[in-house]
Amino acid sequence: MEKKNDIILEVKNLCKYFPANKGLFTKKSFVKAVDNVSFTIKRGETLGLVGESGCGKTTTGRTILKLYEPTSGQIIFNGEDITKYSEKKMVSLRKNMQMIFQDPYASLNPRMTVGDIIGEAIDIHGLYKGDERNKRIMYLLERVGLNSSHISRYPHEFSGGQRQRIGIARALAVQPDFIVCDEPISALDVSIQAQVINMLEELQEEFGLTYLFIAHDLSMVKHISTHIGVMYLGQMVEKGPADDVYLKPKHPYTQALLSAVPIADPKVAKNNKRIILEGDIPSPIDPAPGCRFKGRCRYAKPICGEVDPELREVEPGHFVACHLFNK
Repeated sequence: MEKKNDIILEVKNLCKYFPANKGLFTKKSFVKAVDNVSFTIKRGETLGLVGESGCGKTTTGRTILKLYEPTSGQIIFNGEDITKYSEKKMVSLRKNMQMIFQDPYASLNPRMTVGDIIGEAIDIHGLYKGDERNKRIMYLLERVGLNSSHISRYPHEFSGGQRQRIGIARALAVQPDFIVCDEPISALDVSIQAQVINMLEELQEEFGLTYLFIAHDLSMVKHISTHIGVMYLGQMVEKGPADDVYLKPKHPYTQALLSAVPIADPKVAKNNKRIILEGDIPSPIDPAPGCRFKGRCRYAKPICGEVDPELREVEPGHFVACHLFNK
């Protein structure tokens, strides 16, 4: 049985809506970027969050860290409901919750040295002073595969992969328990991506880290994740153990995503039938009732346009939001 203290993060019915008014006299409407999303992550594990661009993955991660204020729902971290925490109260909590950003070019201040970038959070939380601070920064640089002599250099002197390593060192500086990895490899060369993934796994084992790993590359997500959640237009449509979701996808959308994953073996690839999704993605502004995937689904039935499918457990630990399983 799952113990409460085994769970580091519990997200309950999380919603994040952005106003989308076009004029002074128009009806008030909202972009439902995250709509009623729920999941839990155990300590030391990784939840991979996947889906097309614009499905709400990054907004989910940012809302969990309170970079965006949630519209409704609950965020429970280490047993505490932090949903209503003020920004002042969040400052001390951010020591335990960090983020690795997608773009290593935009996420580092070009006017600060690497030492100041990594040391900024150390200074804010008062963790190390003087020589101890510099030793900590040099240790982190070496731990992420850089040279301690890089401490006095500026971001423009590094490649994209090196900059992302600096971003990872910055996230580790305050010894967090939980890290949101927001597509940390999507802006990197393919040759560098595997190195960064392997390093993240090593760091997780060494420091006992828990990850929310956001990405659109299902093969990479399967490699690093303990569990996988699939999002479509702001909602979770499938979640479960990584092997189950990857090898036995239930939702038609997950099946389509996996059919697009390149296969290295030509013989296997030849027999792999690609599922082409037809139809347009509906607007996230006040979406119509029913399943949001119905317009692109080959199995759509009349009920799909009338009733929202519930996320139900179809196999142990494997949940799907689809009327094909809602019987």
